[in-house]
Amino acid sequence: MVARACSKPALISFAAFGLGAFHLAVVSGVFSLSTMPMRLIHVALAFSLLFVLKPASGRLAGGRLNGLLTWSLVLAAVGASLWLITRWKAIAFSGGLTEPADFYAGAVILVLVFEAARRGVGLVLALITLTFFCYPFISPFLPGILNGRGYGLERMVIFLTTDTQGVYGIPVGVAATYIIIFTIFGAMLSRFGAGDFFFEVSIRLTRGMRAASAKSAVLFSTLIGMVSGSAAGNVAVTGTVTIPIMKREGYAPHQAAAIEAVASTGGQLMPPVMGAAAFIMAEIVGVPYTSVMLIALLPALLFFGSAFFVVHLQAVKSDIKPVEHDQTDGRPLWKVLVDGAPFIGAFGVLLGLMLVGFSPFKASLWAMAILILLDVVRHRRLDGEFFKKIAGSISDGALNVVTISAACAAAGVISGTLGITGLGSKIALLIDVASNGQLILALFFTMVTSIVLGMGLPTTAAYLILATVVAPALVKFGVPVLTAHFFVFYYGCISTITPPVALASYVAGGIAGADINRVGWTAAAYAATSFILPFAFVFGPSLVMQGDILANIVAVVTGFAGIASIAVGVVGCLHRPLHWFGRVVALIAGLCLLLQFWPTAVVGAALLAGLLFSQQAGRKIPA
Repeated sequence: MVARACSKPALISFAAFGLGAFHLAVVSGVFSLSTMPMRLIHVALAFSLLFVLKPASGRLAGGRLNGLLTWSLVLAAVGASLWLITRWKAIAFSGGLTEPADFYAGAVILVLVFEAARRGVGLVLALITLTFFCYPFISPFLPGILNGRGYGLERMVIFLTTDTQGVYGIPVGVAATYIIIFTIFGAMLSRFGAGDFFFEVSIRLTRGMRAASAKSAVLFSTLIGMVSGSAAGNVAVTGTVTIPIMKREGYAPHQAAAIEAVASTGGQLMPPVMGAAAFIMAEIVGVPYTSVMLIALLPALLFFGSAFFVVHLQAVKSDIKPVEHDQTDGRPLWKVLVDGAPFIGAFGVLLGLMLVGFSPFKASLWAMAILILLDVVRHRRLDGEFFKKIAGSISDGALNVVTISAACAAAGVISGTLGITGLGSKIALLIDVASNGQLILALFFTMVTSIVLGMGLPTTAAYLILATVVAPALVKFGVPVLTAHFFVFYYGCISTITPPVALASYVAGGIAGADINRVGWTAAAYAATSFILPFAFVFGPSLVMQGDILANIVAVVTGFAGIASIAVGVVGCLHRPLHWFGRVVALIAGLCLLLQFWPTAVVGAALLAGLLFSQQAGRKIPA
């Protein structure tokens, strides 16, 4: 029994290492492989790992029936994929001529996609994918704009599984190149101790401040979130450290959990590594990843600036005094930075190479090489533990990508169906009709749709759906393509803290021992600026660095003043607590400053100055 219990994790780790090593070899150029075979192999291996890792249901976990079902699915994934690998070239060169066996293999793949989405991401994504897949069969019977010509089962199966417009489309291609390399990079940072380094730096930078623990949580979650790209996963990693410290400092459990959920969610927005969805965005829009980084930079800084203002003002309102942390070992900051040179060097190389034109996965390969080299120089050893870290990083990174690959394959079914039926343009038309040609209404309907579709889904899965279903509606209104995609991506991110389904808030609430619904609503309030910022950068391109130098500088100043004012209104405190009228004034001032128009900026600045003066004058009046 012991040998059997130990063999399964060992087998999984070995298989995951094989998947990671395979992609490292392809990306690094050790051997070349055409696009379709690489994606077919990736899906086969990722699905096989997923089926072994995730039981069919909680009741069947560990049972003989689950084992039989699991290995049947693994054999089906490998068998169908091998058949399509032998057939893809003949199908492509013949102009799409197929055999009956191609249909059966494709049907098996589609069934596996639905099951992988259900096991890996959840029933919600599986049902959404199935709904879109069924649309061509029922569209002739639907009324109005949803009516369509319809397609047969064989046509849909062949289209979605034998070409690069369905299951094996752009999303899976990105998962098999960008994403898996970056998950390996993130796992390597974790294995080599980047988490401890980031936490120690954040603690030292905030030492002695009011709300130091909350501010260190924001900073720590930002640094880790850049690598993890998963809000709920980020909370699980960082929250176990930061939430107890915040509670000891004086924050209520729901407040500590909400702060952590907000900070972890924003980590996906922070360059240089913004999580898997950002790489997919660059590929779909057809721009360099550096363009995505540029457009995300100021909104990300404003997001975290807002979080810093909120935690500081909440500490003032709750009368939380500055305290010294006892979480460090007494080393000076310069010594900590020297010891963290491998991580600083790795990030520096990653960012520098991408800025000079290297592809993200090539830059990440060099970053990993620098991390390993500097670690060897620092510790001066090449022992078994060192090689175990590298092998473990490859294995962990591959395991982290399997659920993302399931989401990408499901998104391929959705995007392929939207493409062949024209449903995507119809949904865009629905938003157009409902908004009556008004951009502000179109943005509002897009925001609501993005948050609703994103609830309960990881950011990558949410963005993949939003990019194909919702973003085209904004493009029809004249919004630049990259801005439109970043708009829906932003709301897809914050859907993880938006009730009634808020995954990041749920995880944080569980760690803090707080009511999860209260955590969700508190987090949504703390992140109020995030619901406004996307509107602001659509109407004010300077907020995404798309204006001239002067306009960009003004956007930075008014942007930070605006988020500070909104934070005052949300928390209800400046130097001292505010009455409802003062909170309303602060919120109006913040909105005016974020709108990026000179008249509204002047009004907002005047309102904020008046509020500051009244608060300062009030402090001088004896009680």
